[in-house]
Amino acid sequence: EAVSGAQLVAEALKAQNIEYMFGIVGIPITEIAIAAQAVGIKYVGMRNEQAACYAASAVGYLTGRPGVCLVVSGPGFLHALGGMANANLNCWPLLVIGGSSDRNQETMGAFQEFPQVEAARLYNKLAVRPSSLEVIPAVIEKAVRTTIYGRPGSCYIDIPGDFVNLQVNKSSVKYVECCLPPPLSMAEQSAVSEAVSVITRSEQPLVIVGKGAAYSHAENNIRKLVDLCGLPFLPTPMGKGVVPDNHPNCVAAARSTALQHADVIILLGARLNWILHFGLPPRFRQDVKVIQIDICAEELGNNVRPAASLLGDINTVTKQLLEEFSKRQWKYPSTSQWWKKLREKIMSNEEKSKGLELQKSLPMNYYTVFRHIRDLIPRDCILVSEGANTMDIGRTALPNYHPRQRLDAGTFGTMGVGLGFAIAAAMVAKDRTPEKRVICIEGDSAFGFSGMELETVCRYNLPILIIVVNNNGIYAGLDTDAWKEMLKLGDPATCVPPVSLLPNSHYEQIMSAFGGKGYFVTRPEELQNALKASVADGHAPALINVMIDPRADRKKQEFPWLTRSNM
Repeated sequence: EAVSGAQLVAEALKAQNIEYMFGIVGIPITEIAIAAQAVGIKYVGMRNEQAACYAASAVGYLTGRPGVCLVVSGPGFLHALGGMANANLNCWPLLVIGGSSDRNQETMGAFQEFPQVEAARLYNKLAVRPSSLEVIPAVIEKAVRTTIYGRPGSCYIDIPGDFVNLQVNKSSVKYVECCLPPPLSMAEQSAVSEAVSVITRSEQPLVIVGKGAAYSHAENNIRKLVDLCGLPFLPTPMGKGVVPDNHPNCVAAARSTALQHADVIILLGARLNWILHFGLPPRFRQDVKVIQIDICAEELGNNVRPAASLLGDINTVTKQLLEEFSKRQWKYPSTSQWWKKLREKIMSNEEKSKGLELQKSLPMNYYTVFRHIRDLIPRDCILVSEGANTMDIGRTALPNYHPRQRLDAGTFGTMGVGLGFAIAAAMVAKDRTPEKRVICIEGDSAFGFSGMELETVCRYNLPILIIVVNNNGIYAGLDTDAWKEMLKLGDPATCVPPVSLLPNSHYEQIMSAFGGKGYFVTRPEELQNALKASVADGHAPALINVMIDPRADRKKQEFPWLTRSNM
């Protein structure tokens, strides 16, 4: 019995428990998508390979099994590189399958010929081309296994065009079964004891919860650790919700103070990169003791020499710490000076934000908009957030109560991920938690990267609510009058500030064009009505375009690169 290359790829993916595929079909991979659907894999056709690749990577984070991004040769492959790099830097499992030109035309200038395997090496844990049809299942098993074993990441498989319809006898194929789940590694006991000793001697301890903790499903054990030991904790942006943001020990509202004065920091699946200011002064104490818990040995000791290095799976190692603490019966006193200082700072920061939230002036500012969103969206929704101001202010203004329910620009700071992430989250939610809404909050500039994916949202009728927080630009824009004045000065390419976008752009009409619901909002009561209507109609895609003050600024920001000038 004969079997084609396309069928072998599809069957091998199915055997590795792959559920979702995103892509754009064309020569030579259309048959692979058809074969994937035939074996029961869900195929979502996107409008740009970049968004398709972002979507597939988000599936990897949300489910622990890589999503597949299927792309054509040459330009199709190149458009997916952004998603590969983003997945690798976020440590999310992703599998990209790219068609390439026929083998017998290599070096001849074939259609879309490009050194894809070589190019992919820089962006992936593994980049490989099967040498024959017979080995396709084994190569796919290795690639899937590589995406999820150790530190998760992206893998690339190159399928030459002539493989797709080529046939081979089933009896000669090297079939393999599904790879085993990733083995769990534990930290060495001496390191665990040392870590606990350092923590029990601390005066100003702080736990930092990263997205690695969310990925390893460590929420129950981390909550137990925080409660048992009474420790203050700070989530990274995508670590939000591992312990709920409304937990009394959450010190996110005093982030700078907590980082600057902590004498012992317990890093749970977070890296000392730019997001945490590298762990260095002036943002941290010179003598801070870092207890680093990470799945990746090479990460240990980056930027700060750790007081204890715990190499292993976050959930497993947290359990080891819990066992050690339960022996010692130690709890950090809630009456300490440190808690007093943190609580005072939380109070004063929350007062400032409240003042901004309650401003009645029109056009609205970010804080007012987020207050209404927070009051009216479901507590357990999946939040996708991207933009500059929109994402930064949204991080503090919109709480998360559950793990793995906030997706944003991440470690790589990627703009353009929002709609791909939202589509992925909606596909996964439809199968696993149909009652959960996906709410995607975008800056107007961020929305522009993949705005045409609204057609994809409507084609699959995904009940995503997209809220575009529109300030007519990147960081800041111009209002209609200022824009008209600008145009009097001459050619917009020479006069208009580089950060400006067209004022009052009606993004909601793009949603209406595809049959979804669109709302254009300028006042708080319009925003409330649009939110209530969209949340109540849980079955249709909707977009609320919220016009805010183009000059709306925010409190002093945490990310230095956003405050070089007054943005």
